[in-house]
Amino acid sequence: MTTRNVAAGIVVSLLITSCSAQQPDEPVQRRPQQAGQPLDPVETAGHMAAMRGASLTGDQEGTRRHLDAMHQDLMRSMKLADARRPIDREAARSVARDLPGVRSANWIDRHNLLVRVDGAAMRSQQTIDDLCIQLEPLGDTLAVVVHLQDAAAKTHDDMDTLSRNCQLAPGDQALFQRERTVDALDPAVRAQHRAEAERLRGSKTQAGSAGDRAAIEAIREM
Repeated sequence: MTTRNVAAGIVVSLLITSCSAQQPDEPVQRRPQQAGQPLDPVETAGHMAAMRGASLTGDQEGTRRHLDAMHQDLMRSMKLADARRPIDREAARSVARDLPGVRSANWIDRHNLLVRVDGAAMRSQQTIDDLCIQLEPLGDTLAVVVHLQDAAAKTHDDMDTLSRNCQLAPGDQALFQRERTVDALDPAVRAQHRAEAERLRGSKTQAGSAGDRAAIEAIREM
């Protein structure tokens, strides 16, 4: 066997090994639209160049389209919901109720949607993501805060409501949007009470141990 044949055989072997090692591409999990991100300078420059070109050619529709796109990018960066694209609330309720595991969906006010689900596994950020993606064709989801409650809750922790704006991180709020508390008792307050109860329980245990040691020493002296 010549050197050329040996080299060709090695290349073929490497190609076969490489192909067999490749795994099929995993589907990319889609995320909801995200607000509060800095403006992309490249994308902004592209809109400005396209708008200038449309203006020079008299394309008023093209100019308006790119101007609107820049305006929407700026508002999303500022976390300001687009009042021109309000969510159809009744359609949103219908979409939410059609999601697997959802028992009910009702608007508390024009921004806050309360959704009750079956089981703690459904009370998750993923459920909020799934719902918000389904709501996107209905309008600007930056105006929507989803509140998830476990309708089958068995513990105090499971009773806590999981809340999040569709396009923001947990705890973040859209501009001019007030935080809405759904739980009768704030989860943070409940956590403080739980920590205090644990501290008192530990103090009582330590006091009991000290008393037992004192009794044993007294017996020894007697």
